[in-house]
Amino acid sequence: MSDHQINAGFMPLFDSAVLIVAGELGLARAEGVDLRLHRETSWANIRDRIAIGHFDVAHMLGPMPVACNLGLSPISSDTIVPFSMGLGGNCVSVSNAVWTGMVAHGAPGGVDPMAAGKALKRFIDERAAKGLPPLRFAVTHPHSGHNYELRYWLRGSGTDPRRDVEIVIVPPPFMADALAAGRIDGYCVGEPWNSVTVVKGTGRIATVKAAIWKNSPEKVLGVRKAFAEREGAALSALLRALHRAARWCQEPANRNDLAELMALPGYLAMPAALQMPMLTGHLDLGGEIVDVDDFYLPFDKAANFPWKSHALWFYSQMVRWGDVAHSRGNAEIALGTYRPDLYREALKPLGTALPGANSKVEGALTQATPVGSTGASLVLGPDGFFDGKVFDPDALEAYLADSAVDDEISRF
Repeated sequence: MSDHQINAGFMPLFDSAVLIVAGELGLARAEGVDLRLHRETSWANIRDRIAIGHFDVAHMLGPMPVACNLGLSPISSDTIVPFSMGLGGNCVSVSNAVWTGMVAHGAPGGVDPMAAGKALKRFIDERAAKGLPPLRFAVTHPHSGHNYELRYWLRGSGTDPRRDVEIVIVPPPFMADALAAGRIDGYCVGEPWNSVTVVKGTGRIATVKAAIWKNSPEKVLGVRKAFAEREGAALSALLRALHRAARWCQEPANRNDLAELMALPGYLAMPAALQMPMLTGHLDLGGEIVDVDDFYLPFDKAANFPWKSHALWFYSQMVRWGDVAHSRGNAEIALGTYRPDLYREALKPLGTALPGANSKVEGALTQATPVGSTGASLVLGPDGFFDGKVFDPDALEAYLADSAVDDEISRF
């Protein structure tokens, strides 16, 4: 009999796999956890149900717990992040009409963010000169990695996401249908919902998260702070199960089994073949096949460590795009949301590799790099931003000031 019952919400995206595997393969049960999985249809439902206590933990967007703690959600909620579900896994897809316009303005194919972004900028300018309405892009939630990486890509390529395009919210399972119906012109979402559009023949993958910001954070385990404080032993047990699940998901020998599991009706309800691009980085962009390094990492390169610098970068984007005013207090709230101390406490008995620091300069590594760690050896992947900028969490004020100047210049 299990010692702890934990209710967990998840969205039908492949990067929920670590949570699902922990339940389906009995890894949670082996740690004394009765893990009960609940599929949801929107991130807003996930956010609200964890706030009111329906869920103890949930598969969540990386910035969402930060937003909850900053008072940006309809229902106040103290939520923490002791575990990351992995790195990467998103794409930006566009309609065939938009891709045709991008090609006419020099898009070379492949997933190079700068080349694709510049071509999109020229196409947007052409449309504006003709008096056509702005293109409409969809993201999954206002406080999502998708929203912030899409805006970062657009702005870094010369497009002002506040003025030159319209950004709307669409739940992940509806993205491909909305594009096919002509309700949106493009979107940023996790797999397999980009590959669905490619298979339907209604759109093209223009670039990927793994190229916009290499080895960057995406989904996390959001935990009700009250639950973590009341059931610390249960949470530690779950984190150990998720650690083992993430390692299993990373193993190439398990890819077919994992794809079949995620294809089940209760999870993604999509053919197993559509799951494989996520696992292999072997992507059909829409008539062009590419291999993307580190497209999605569920375990390798400290993929599960809740870096405080990730939380602070998300916060910087909330400030940049007007979600919240910057203050020392708000920055501290963001930093306190990600809890590497709980990750360390849970996993230290396993002898797993643990980073020597809780934060790092994002964008500083150009290649895979061994770093100081406790336990086993640890290698971090390259983490560069496509525009060559870096984010030093110890220089937050300067980063925000530089972004503000850059964004103000774009208005003229």
